[in-house]
Amino acid sequence: MTDQALATETADYLGRLRVERGLAENTIVAYRGDLAGFVEFAARYGVSEVDGVDRKLIRRFVANLTTRGYAPRSVARKASAVRAFFGDLARRGIIDHNPAVGAPQPKRPQSLPRAIPAGALGRALDELDGSDPIDVRDRAILETLYGTGLRVSELASLTIKSFDEGSFVRVRGKGNKDRAIPIGGEARRAIDRYLEDARPRIVTAESGSSLWLGLRGKPLGPRGVRRVVRARVGTFPHALRHSYATHLLENGADLRSVQDLLGHTELATTQIYTAITRRHMTETYERSHPRA
Repeated sequence: MTDQALATETADYLGRLRVERGLAENTIVAYRGDLAGFVEFAARYGVSEVDGVDRKLIRRFVANLTTRGYAPRSVARKASAVRAFFGDLARRGIIDHNPAVGAPQPKRPQSLPRAIPAGALGRALDELDGSDPIDVRDRAILETLYGTGLRVSELASLTIKSFDEGSFVRVRGKGNKDRAIPIGGEARRAIDRYLEDARPRIVTAESGSSLWLGLRGKPLGPRGVRRVVRARVGTFPHALRHSYATHLLENGADLRSVQDLLGHTELATTQIYTAITRRHMTETYERSHPRA
């Protein structure tokens, strides 16, 4: 056992997540908030050191979240963060065992991703045919999101050399893992047009090698990409990623291939789409079979 402070250990843990696992800053921020909530809760029971935490305290923490009206998904995420933190302490010998083992593990609700119908999405993209540099850029951003299924952070990190392989784009995703993703014809044409006709008209000394630029030539970050998607198609970048995966599966792609394209480490993460493919098969059967 140890008398090390909870707050100190959580700070060290977050540092290791950033350095050793290469997690995105947004993920680190979420972990920090979840663990800070637990540290604050433990302090109410007079517990400020890691060896003062037991299974009963963790059960109380989870129950308190539910009582306070947190959504099941949020409760599950916070409980998972606490469990992972104490698991790390146990693996490193800071504590004798993980007190979260055997504590309640709320299940995350399996909500189906909302995909934009392919026809409606295609029409929305085709309507963006302006020649203004920002119009050309926005069309390229949307075509790339839908044509590759990239996360918004991955898209924002692209450089002008990310497409050197021609029909593939190479990105670095979660956990600093690289993957190459094929680019469809529409996305490739939109990117080429942006690089040839639009980007040169807004590039400045501050642009560097960033692919996507704002009106004043500065690199366009994830927040800027979200604003573009919201303004142009009234949704979020992740909806285009969901649409990409759903439309692939509906047209015959296998789950394992979609897992690789999305950059999911575990197949279980991709299996949320299984219900979508089953629904699509059922609808196809009922529409096509004479005895349905």
